[in-house]
Amino acid sequence: MKGYNIILVDDHALFRSGLHLLLDNLDMVNNIYEASNGIEFLNNISKHSVDIVLMDINMPKMDGVEATKKALVKYPELKIIALSMYGDEEYYYKMINAGVKGFLLKDSDINEVKNAIQSVGDGTNYFSPEILYNLVKNINTVKIRSGILSERESEVLYHICKGLSNHEIADVLNVSKRTIDKHRENILSKTQSKNTASLIMYAIKNKLVKE
Repeated sequence: MKGYNIILVDDHALFRSGLHLLLDNLDMVNNIYEASNGIEFLNNISKHSVDIVLMDINMPKMDGVEATKKALVKYPELKIIALSMYGDEEYYYKMINAGVKGFLLKDSDINEVKNAIQSVGDGTNYFSPEILYNLVKNINTVKIRSGILSERESEVLYHICKGLSNHEIADVLNVSKRTIDKHRENILSKTQSKNTASLIMYAIKNKLVKE
C-alpha cells in the first residue's frame, strides 16, 4: 500500500491534534504536517513533499477556497479533500470549482477518513454520503446539449446527479433500464469519470447543472 504525506489545514489546534493522532495510526500515512490557515499552508507545501491535503473551508487570513486555488496553480497534482461542517453547503460549489477531489464532514469517523484518503489517492473523488445528499438536493436544472453529451445523455446526467438509480431513471424517461445502462456507460466514458461522485464533480465544474 502506498504511503501518503498529508497536511492538515485547520485553524482549530485541538481538531488538528485529534485528527493527527488518528492518522498517525494508519499504515497508509507516512508524514503528517499541519497549518492553521491558508497562508501557512502555502508556505509549508513549498518546504515539504505533500500528496494529500485535508483542507478546512472557513479560516482566518486565507480561507480554503483561495488556498486551494493558489496551491493547485503551483502544484496541480496535489489532492485536496475539503473538511466541512453542517451549514457549509454554500461553499461546496466554490470548493469543487477550486479543484478539490472530495469532501469530508468534520465529525466523520476514522474509517471514513481512511476511505476518503484511499479514494483520492487512487485518483477518484470522494463525498461523505451526507454531503453528497446535500449537494444533489440543490441541483434544479441541467444544461441541454452540453457539447460532448447528447441531449438525452444530458437528461440522464441530470437524473444521476439527483441521486436516481438506473432503474428509476428508466421509469422517469419511459425507456428500458438497459438503455439507461448504456447511456450511463457512455456518459462515464465521455466525461472520463469513474463513479457517481466524479460525474457530479464534472457536471458542476463544467456548469452542466445549476442550483
